[in-house]
Amino acid sequence: MEQAGPIRLGLIVNPIAGMGGSVGLHGTDGDTYRQAAALGAVPIAHRRAGRAVRLLADALPDLPVLVGADEMGENTARKAGLLPEVVPVRSDPTTSADTREVAARMVEGSVGLIAFAGGDGTARDIVGVVGTEVPVVGIPTGVKMHSAVFGNTPEAAGAMAARYLATPDKVPLTRREVLDAGDDPGHVAGFSVASVPFVRDLLQPGKATTALGDDASLDRLCSKLAVAMAPDHLYVLGPGTTVARILDHLDLEGTLAGVDVVRNRRMVATNVTAAELVALLAPGVPATIYLGVIGGQGFLLGRGNQQISPEVISRVGEENVIILAGEEKVRLLDPPVLRVDTGVESSRPVMLGYRRVHTSPGRSTVMKVVS
Repeated sequence: MEQAGPIRLGLIVNPIAGMGGSVGLHGTDGDTYRQAAALGAVPIAHRRAGRAVRLLADALPDLPVLVGADEMGENTARKAGLLPEVVPVRSDPTTSADTREVAARMVEGSVGLIAFAGGDGTARDIVGVVGTEVPVVGIPTGVKMHSAVFGNTPEAAGAMAARYLATPDKVPLTRREVLDAGDDPGHVAGFSVASVPFVRDLLQPGKATTALGDDASLDRLCSKLAVAMAPDHLYVLGPGTTVARILDHLDLEGTLAGVDVVRNRRMVATNVTAAELVALLAPGVPATIYLGVIGGQGFLLGRGNQQISPEVISRVGEENVIILAGEEKVRLLDPPVLRVDTGVESSRPVMLGYRRVHTSPGRSTVMKVVS
């Protein structure tokens, strides 16, 4: 069927998405955002959504757009210079039910693409309503973004949406998984399939598990690292199953989806916030950060480990950030790069350039880290 006039964009912003990241929470489902706010978290979704929508509006200034009211998209669209039609929203603060209702109205309004700002939970809510009937593009804004529907960065999402809206016949649609892992990075709590415009190097791949062939090598590496821990040295351990092996060899129980801190082979703090890390990393305190890599996606920072902020990296020193990943995991990355998307706007993003990735005792590879 031919498109009558320009394709209409639907824009949905989850205004509380991502608030939990810096304070050690693993999402903002339900009333979790109240806990995040009590811990000092501030909204970040409007800033990250704005980065995508400004790029989109510059490319297509006359774009017709249907948005959720106020903070659910209207404010972002107007600030970018677009003149949206607005879908009313019932709740304040908004809920997942509002997200689903706005998505349903967008299907009724015949939008050709829905761009949404949020994380895996927001993706699940929207795709649960629209299925593959309407293509979607995720603006990465949440704590967890393991689903294969997000741009690598907000700018990548904006560019991908603009390209599809301008020339839909030249941008193929692909079926992509929507995953919701909850608090456990090893467990998928939800699953659905979305239709997504495919633009290579802009659309992030889906999360992949550690290759079985990597297990023994990583176990030996993490055992060696545990044995070599220096006294009175602070060790910050990022989330994920790779780094968790270090705690296993110390006979310590940590938080698989959070960030833990060890000193003198004892747990100092579990599931810490960014502010708690900064307080622990006083000037003169020697420290090391261990980071894993998200399989399939290559993300080093910015997906589920927002507690390890640029300020934390600065206090520890980039040279004291140790990257751990299975050899097969990094070999399968396409393109073969690691990624950083901390969500903190800075003139100098952290960890960019070429970094050594440790894959087993005495073995490593050098990979490029990009933003």
